[in-house]
Amino acid sequence: MLTPICGARSRFAGAITASLSSCERFQQSLGRVDILPLGSGAVAGSNFPLDREAIAKELGFSKVSANSLDATSDRDFVLEFLSNAAILMTHASRLAEDWIIYSTEEFGFLELSEKVTSGSSLMPQKKNPDGFELIRAKAAMTAGLLAGFLSVMKGLPTGYNKDLQEDKEAFLKAFENVRLSLSVLRLSVRTVVLKTDRIDKAAADSFMGATDLADFLVMKGVPFRSAHEIVGRAVREALEQHKQLNEIDLSAYSEFFSELPADYLTPENIVNRKSHSPSLP
Repeated sequence: MLTPICGARSRFAGAITASLSSCERFQQSLGRVDILPLGSGAVAGSNFPLDREAIAKELGFSKVSANSLDATSDRDFVLEFLSNAAILMTHASRLAEDWIIYSTEEFGFLELSEKVTSGSSLMPQKKNPDGFELIRAKAAMTAGLLAGFLSVMKGLPTGYNKDLQEDKEAFLKAFENVRLSLSVLRLSVRTVVLKTDRIDKAAADSFMGATDLADFLVMKGVPFRSAHEIVGRAVREALEQHKQLNEIDLSAYSEFFSELPADYLTPENIVNRKSHSPSLP
């Protein structure tokens, strides 16, 4: 198997970007949920001359609800929180799965701390990534809470209905899922040990630069379709000969490869050529 190690750094950077987007999503939601419903009554407002603006200011709300019927039947603030939580948990679950894979013996790029793993009941040498596995499960459960409450809301007539009391269970459970998962994720990141020797060894695989070889031909005027086929033949024959790409005569596949710098397929140069890519921090 050809390890796509060149994507590992991008995956970590992508996880950071996704986390920042989730934080931004919650912050943006504040402006839409920062509304005082007090004074809406059951559905038709209040007979008392309430100074709703003063109450809103006293309680820390930036504005008051515009319509009492909408205010009493609206649970958009719960749905928006559940949606944001489900998206955040989806990103956390994907990061958890990446790290589970990278911590396996087959990859060995990192070692998870015993603070977030458990021993196997059968195999003494095995570490179970319990924390990450539970994050995956809680991501699924949080998505289920969103789908469930959307289903509650879709069939209700306008106004208050007893069905709406289910919002508390969905909201609080989702909040707890996020709180616990981020706590485990934070501890995992702080205690992980990177196996740089294994990472360097995987990065030294010259097949990682196959796309770079195709791009090299493109810069020489070769259409990418043709460049892809040329490099594909080189990869296939290198594998058949049990050799690396940098161990075969690439000029046999294209005369342009005779101009290829000797260090073109080193890990450092492959990464440096991606320095302008938006996938990197």
